[in-house]
Amino acid sequence: MLWKNTINELLKIATKIRSYIGIGALTLLIIIVLFAMIADGKSYIGFVTASFEQTLSFNGKILNGNLIAFIIMQMLIVHVPLLISLVTGDLLSGEEAAGTIRMLATKPISRTGIVLSKWIAATIYTLIMTVWLGFLSLFVAKWMFGTGDLIVLNSNGLLIIPEADLAWRFGLALLIAFLALWTVATLSLAFSAFAKNSVGPIVSTMSVIILFTIIGTLDVSVFDSIKPYMFTTHMAAWRSVFEDPYPTSAIWESVLILVAHIAVLLGITLFRFNKKDITS
Repeated sequence: MLWKNTINELLKIATKIRSYIGIGALTLLIIIVLFAMIADGKSYIGFVTASFEQTLSFNGKILNGNLIAFIIMQMLIVHVPLLISLVTGDLLSGEEAAGTIRMLATKPISRTGIVLSKWIAATIYTLIMTVWLGFLSLFVAKWMFGTGDLIVLNSNGLLIIPEADLAWRFGLALLIAFLALWTVATLSLAFSAFAKNSVGPIVSTMSVIILFTIIGTLDVSVFDSIKPYMFTTHMAAWRSVFEDPYPTSAIWESVLILVAHIAVLLGITLFRFNKKDITS
């Protein structure tokens, strides 16, 4: 019954315009970045490498599909949460706003099953968005710009990663990015369990992300003890995959914290929906 209800939830998502707004907006943003790089990519790369050209000599094609993919992920991964919450924030609150929430109680499935089916549907939608991001940023960018080694500018300086060492790094980076977006989707679903319309969960989700991001950037000692445990601190953990030496412990820490957030937020959603009066 859980799987059947999950399929129904996916069909609901597929019939809503807002589901395609997210995919369409993501596609448009990536296309804009790609064409911007075609038009003025060399100037962008020159600006980044200008400080190193006096001491280093760059040979080969610096502006390639791997670098474009890295730039796209870095630019858009902070904007995708809004596109995710447009859909996931409507899964429970949308039922109440439409007056169909009472019909859920008549189905031969528990309230826990209802929440889990919506959560699985939200997970699948988030996965689709992540895979689509990866496809456009990697395969399309490589088709347009070719392949080559990746030059990454990080806190330790300039790092050149050979092309042969990039496939697993991009795969792992997208997996970690998916975990971060999955956390956002679960947060939005949790807010949806408390709300009676779709606007509240979307605004609340983005407000939490903005608030936590600001706290994370503030150099105030009072926040130092909580910063490592905020999920926003680890939303950019995918960048660590492109460091050398590879920070295994730091990446595992980010993964565990994101998974812990997902589990806690899902638990809150289950508790709230099981206690919620949906018959009046």
